[in-house]
Amino acid sequence: MSFTQYSRSLCRLAPLKHFNRSECRFFRSNLWPENQKVEIATAKQDDEVAVRKKKPPKSPFVKNLFLGKFDPEFLTYPEVLNNEELQNLDEMISPLEKFFNQVNSQEIDKSSNIPEETLSAVKELGLFGQQIPTEYGGLGLTATEYARFAEITALDGSIAVTLAAHQAIGLKGILIAGNKEQKEKYLPRLASGELIAAYCLTEPGSGSDAASIKTKATLSSDGKTWILNGNKIWITNGGIASVFTVFAKTEVTNEQGKIEEKITAFIVERNFGGVTSGKPEDKLGIRGSNTCEVHFDNTPIPVENVLGKPGEGFKLAMNILNSGRFSMGSSSAGVLKKLMQITAEHAISRKQFGHQLKDFGLIQEKFAKIACQIYAMESMAYLTAGIIDEYENPDIAAEAAIVKVFSSENSWQAGSEFLQIWGGLGYMKSIPCERYLRDSRITMIFEGTNEILRLFIALMGLQHAGLELREIVKKLRNPMMNPGVVFKKLWERRSQNSDKPKLNLGLDYELHPSLKIAAKNLEYCVMRLKYAVEIALEKYGRDISNEQMELQRLANVAIDIYAMTAVLSRASRSYCIGLRNADEEILMAVTFCSDALKRVKANITEMINGPYYSSDSNYKKIASKIFESHGYFAEHPLKRNF
Repeated sequence: MSFTQYSRSLCRLAPLKHFNRSECRFFRSNLWPENQKVEIATAKQDDEVAVRKKKPPKSPFVKNLFLGKFDPEFLTYPEVLNNEELQNLDEMISPLEKFFNQVNSQEIDKSSNIPEETLSAVKELGLFGQQIPTEYGGLGLTATEYARFAEITALDGSIAVTLAAHQAIGLKGILIAGNKEQKEKYLPRLASGELIAAYCLTEPGSGSDAASIKTKATLSSDGKTWILNGNKIWITNGGIASVFTVFAKTEVTNEQGKIEEKITAFIVERNFGGVTSGKPEDKLGIRGSNTCEVHFDNTPIPVENVLGKPGEGFKLAMNILNSGRFSMGSSSAGVLKKLMQITAEHAISRKQFGHQLKDFGLIQEKFAKIACQIYAMESMAYLTAGIIDEYENPDIAAEAAIVKVFSSENSWQAGSEFLQIWGGLGYMKSIPCERYLRDSRITMIFEGTNEILRLFIALMGLQHAGLELREIVKKLRNPMMNPGVVFKKLWERRSQNSDKPKLNLGLDYELHPSLKIAAKNLEYCVMRLKYAVEIALEKYGRDISNEQMELQRLANVAIDIYAMTAVLSRASRSYCIGLRNADEEILMAVTFCSDALKRVKANITEMINGPYYSSDSNYKKIASKIFESHGYFAEHPLKRNF
């Protein structure tokens, strides 16, 4: 039992009492069982002689929400690192903070180049091998530690993207699917930064539609070499990389003995020949990172450089992208916390109309909303990282996508608000707001656009729910033949139809009593999502995949529920163990959940009441006219017809 779990159990003994921090500290110092103290005292020695054991796989949390199932274990915020590991992490973070505080990000942005001495220093800090195991010369960071590093490395967008393209996607395929020989050959040099990696998937005709790539690889007649031909675009590190993870169409024999084209992944070295890079792109943000086209012209690849199995490249490409998105929450939070610090100082010192800027209600509202957004970002990021670290082979594709969508969009919005607080000064390059705002814009595009990821989140959840609801939905769509099932379901839904779902999950007993109302709101949202899923499947059946506006609403509800789960879990832990400012964490969590509840209600209401209530039908008609007219179609307001 962790300390959080123990202190929470004490809270349940007196559910009407609101424990304050001093009482929580009393629990920690006086009521902790002696045998638990012994466990804590010996944890350090145990960790030195034993490898951390992960828990058995769990059913996917977000996907289960679409069935109205909520695993209360996720309301226990993860405590992955012991005291010694936390201390070691702090010691590693300290030089990183010092280094990034000295990086001249303004000059990197202006020159569109990361100086060689800066890149060398990044390599010396070990940042090119963050998640590479120590046996191959890397730092061997857990997902939680990697997320913590991302808070600091994100302070310079160009360096952050260079590192992410190298390890989060560029070499990740070798970590996931590489064999022993491939790992021994490449990982040590990738960890040191001697080799820099890039991920080559996107092509001129295939952005988010990765399955439509045209690049092809053909096996030579002697069966020893693949010959690669094709063009890849927008490849980060494309001009400086020595090793590429490349995805190409290949001919493979299926189980029926027929030849078909499928995607295969390859490890391609620049020195294989036939690899050329185009001119670096002139970008809006992250200007110091190298982004360019990469061309493969009869590039020979040894057969031993196939990554994974031939024909399984698409699955690997998706696994690579899914595994790295979670850190966007902590990296976005790191940047916004830095911006909040300097902007708060400005609001304190700046006077308008005889008052400090901080005293104006609209300014206070901006700061408070951004604080709640940051709190949700990092709460989700470290909850997801904890799932990765604690469980064997966790299915976190939906959770990671949610963190990416929420964090990228709120980073853009928060960055814009910070610039607004600075006024005209924020528009100047002397203040980093405008640079951070430009840098953040890419996060809504790369590693899957947010529009595609919303469809991805919703369809994953619906597919998961559909397997269990298939027979029920089939009968409900044919009421004349199944009147008994229909009447039973109508009776069950009588409370849902009046927007008063039965709340019987007991989530309020999993959190500190001060969060009872917020926990009930969370439970309400879970049950309403279940109801909306059933309505959508009954109404559209398999055609639901074509109803993108409805899918977007389902995804938005799932995003808010996961965010509510993360903030409540974290705030409850903070309060129960008596962290500094825990009262304010409770306040932020409650405020965030209150706002999220309003969004969930709006999305569900629009789904239930149909496309005309939500203006979906009108949007489609207006869009149709725009495309028919090849642009804006309304006549100029000064035009006359007489």
